[in-house]
Amino acid sequence: MQIKIINKSSHELPNYETLASAGMDLRANLSEPRVLKPLERSIVGTGLFIELPVGYEAQVRPRSGLAAKKGITVLNAPGTVDADYRGEIGVILVNLSNDEFVINNGERIAQLVIAKHERAEWVAVDELTETTRGEGGFGSTGVK
Repeated sequence: MQIKIINKSSHELPNYETLASAGMDLRANLSEPRVLKPLERSIVGTGLFIELPVGYEAQVRPRSGLAAKKGITVLNAPGTVDADYRGEIGVILVNLSNDEFVINNGERIAQLVIAKHERAEWVAVDELTETTRGEGGFGSTGVK
């Protein structure tokens, strides 16, 4: 599929690193390095603006290496870019480590996954179909 994109950063367009990659790396678009203190969050711009077809979203997800090695993750993971949004793609990063983290211009800070979605229509009813699980909530399907 083709997606229209405007790139106001000095970085290359996001791309798939391997044939089987689901996500493309997003890079920080900064005029100067930004320090993220422990437990601090910040919206980091990418310089990218996209036009998605209706029925698709772009999901902003953490980079596993950055999360595992540095404790840096996307706060609202996955963040959703809707098909009618035309602003800059921003990434809400949070520092969950005990150390300051410096975000440099061009640093790979998140990944972007393009996903098809359905639009639901509610049907109001008085009862739902019975299941074995029933109302069992968090952790109710685990081994006992």
